[in-house]
Amino acid sequence: MENAGLLTTAVLFLPLIGLTVLLFFNGKTQVENIKWTTFGFTILTFLASLVMWANFDTSVAGLQMVHQWQWLDIQVGGNNIVSTYYVGVDGLSMLLVLLTTFVMPIAVLASFSMHVLEERGRQKLYYGFLLLLEWAMLGVFFIQDLIIFYVFWEVTLVPMYFLIGIWGAERRVYAAVKFFLYTMAGSILMLIAILYVANVTGTFLLPDIIAQVQANPNIWNEWSGAASASDVTGALLFFGFFVAFAIKVPIFPFHSWLPDAHVQAPTTGSVILAGVLLKMGTYGLVRFNLSMFPEQSVQYAGFIAALGVIGIIYGAWVSYAQTDVKKLVAYTSISHLGFVVVGIFALNSQGIQGATLQMVNHGISTGGLFLVVGIMYERYHTKAMEAYGGIWRIAPAFGAVALIISLSSMGLPGLNGFIGEFTILLGSLGSTYLGFFFTLFATLGVIMAAVYILSMFQHVFMGELKVPHGEDAGTFSLNLKWNEVAVLVPIIVLIFWIGVQPGGFFDVMNASTNELVAHVESSQTEVVEANPVETNAEFAYVGEPVTSEAAE
Repeated sequence: MENAGLLTTAVLFLPLIGLTVLLFFNGKTQVENIKWTTFGFTILTFLASLVMWANFDTSVAGLQMVHQWQWLDIQVGGNNIVSTYYVGVDGLSMLLVLLTTFVMPIAVLASFSMHVLEERGRQKLYYGFLLLLEWAMLGVFFIQDLIIFYVFWEVTLVPMYFLIGIWGAERRVYAAVKFFLYTMAGSILMLIAILYVANVTGTFLLPDIIAQVQANPNIWNEWSGAASASDVTGALLFFGFFVAFAIKVPIFPFHSWLPDAHVQAPTTGSVILAGVLLKMGTYGLVRFNLSMFPEQSVQYAGFIAALGVIGIIYGAWVSYAQTDVKKLVAYTSISHLGFVVVGIFALNSQGIQGATLQMVNHGISTGGLFLVVGIMYERYHTKAMEAYGGIWRIAPAFGAVALIISLSSMGLPGLNGFIGEFTILLGSLGSTYLGFFFTLFATLGVIMAAVYILSMFQHVFMGELKVPHGEDAGTFSLNLKWNEVAVLVPIIVLIFWIGVQPGGFFDVMNASTNELVAHVESSQTEVVEANPVETNAEFAYVGEPVTSEAAE
């Protein structure tokens, strides 16, 4: 396709164009125009991303549809470093771009019936923040220049901070500030690491940095005068990026901001947070940590995967204990994204592909659960689980949809959640760096998910009917509005599509994942050859057991 790079830029900037159009509307008298203009631009962005997908060559491992021009010429530490607007997609980012453009029209459409938006007003500001957020999230997945990536990464904080702080629940200001401070703290560490990396390599461009790492895996420590590739400089840089991404995921023990943010955020804020924003962290681990620091990724794979396993079990255990239905769904994210972390640091194709697909699955399933909770909240005006019961009696179709989404989150075979978790466990079991016990304890999370999901569903939808305070049980109904039906239908379709026919999604990421795994493994081989005495024997032949002859 000619000018394919322009298509990437068009997808990226369509939300910003929509935001510019909103500025010309009167926020008090043209509310309907504001709503539909915002929805229209998110739909256009989604359709443009589908064109990208249609033109994506699954046999190519590297970046496609690249568009670039020089942005800044910076003096850093005596070096002349050029920062470049450099966008493109590969198998590691294509599905996340599609997830972003899929979630945003759903979030906008769900906003049409939010009472809090009608009560507090400022709808022009609200929908403007949604478009700004979509632009920033797409930038994170498209940009290949570290300093511009950092700009987009930080911009995502601003609209989400205001979405929670203005249209959130009772403790919205506390939750918004906590969200902002946590993520900003990690971002500062990443900025320091970015500047150091630029000093070492003389560039902010990720493809050029990866090429230098491939040529010399010891590059981080040699620049500082360290003696071996296992010394402190590379580790500090690795963790500078890791902490920023771990907070965003969030990985245990960096998770405490998430339940507050989810519970206090408006429904659409929770959908976007679970659907896309958290995936920025897991994407960063794959795109930056594994690519730029392959030796350190191997060195700390067991430690980080252990944190993922702890998150799986901890998130599931705490979910079961919740009496707030929205907080229960919030804690499930910690558990489900623990699986993604385990898959990433299995450091093999099965694990990383399963992790990437599970990022998409989590966005669909957990985003769907937040929509279900939001629909109930609009009627009951409470998140306390004890206030719900017997909803299936008056809304069997809604109950059936909620059951499908719940079973998807639980990982039932035939639905999307099973495919991602199964592939991750397969990768973990076959990993040189993890193995049986990581897989065993991670599998406990699948069993625990069935417990808390089914317990929640039984409490809310089964049993005797409970109605909102002041309503009559004989006349109360839970009829869905047209826009609520419209946001649930595409989620159900994707749940079954990925669950029954996942091959097309794996095809997208296969070539890029294989190249990344080869990059990680080749760096270990080169380190062994460069430092035969100082390197652990277990890394002598990556991916194969070490024999006594090899050790000798």
